[in-house]
Amino acid sequence: MKALAALAALLIATPALAATPVTLRADVSDADGIVTLGEIFDGAGAAGRTPVASRTGASVMLNAQVVRAAAARAGLDWANAEGLRQIVVRGGASTGAATPAAARGNVDVLTWARSLSAGEIVQPQDLVWAKAAMAPGGAPNDPDAVVGLAARHALRAGAAITGQDVAGVMAIKANDLVTVTYDNEGVSLSLQAKAMAGGAVGETISVQNVTSKKIVQAVVVGPGQAAVGPAAEQLKLVRGSRYASR
Repeated sequence: MKALAALAALLIATPALAATPVTLRADVSDADGIVTLGEIFDGAGAAGRTPVASRTGASVMLNAQVVRAAAARAGLDWANAEGLRQIVVRGGASTGAATPAAARGNVDVLTWARSLSAGEIVQPQDLVWAKAAMAPGGAPNDPDAVVGLAARHALRAGAAITGQDVAGVMAIKANDLVTVTYDNEGVSLSLQAKAMAGGAVGETISVQNVTSKKIVQAVVVGPGQAAVGPAAEQLKLVRGSRYASR
């Protein structure tokens, strides 16, 4: 009985080891491709050297629950009071300054629902909203700004979408023969020209008249089709307003 009493007294006298509370950094970034707890949390102390993930692209999106579990194993306690589901870690040295998105702490960002190959056309089902600590630079806030465009390079499922991920679908390629039209107040003209560069619908490219060899600027209106004049200027304005709304 005396031994049990002594053991009980020892347990009561020994304080339980408490996890160290930490807070999510306002600007979560990584400089060398190895994301550590110290780059994610303020107040991580010696546990901050613990690696959590690797980053191979401009940014990486981490599952908040996985990060919280890794922190707990290292003796850290992140309450995640905002209920974040994802943490976006961007490349570059941390400035420690909060951005407007980071200040809100619970940001909706568009992410890829599946992996896409370069050149694939983005469909509505390829996009999914997720929660993140902050939105990456150039992140679109409207799915319509991305749907119908083509992937510039291979895209990974779960990654946050940036403006550099997609581009317009090439309707004309360099050296293609195209029909250039002019329409204004009932006057319609057309001629054959060679495209000096490729372009997507709404983009301006140089074309060379196959007869006169004169080079003019025309706006791509579809596969093998370009336009000059008022109709072309209107198409440029529509495309410009769409991209400005991203």
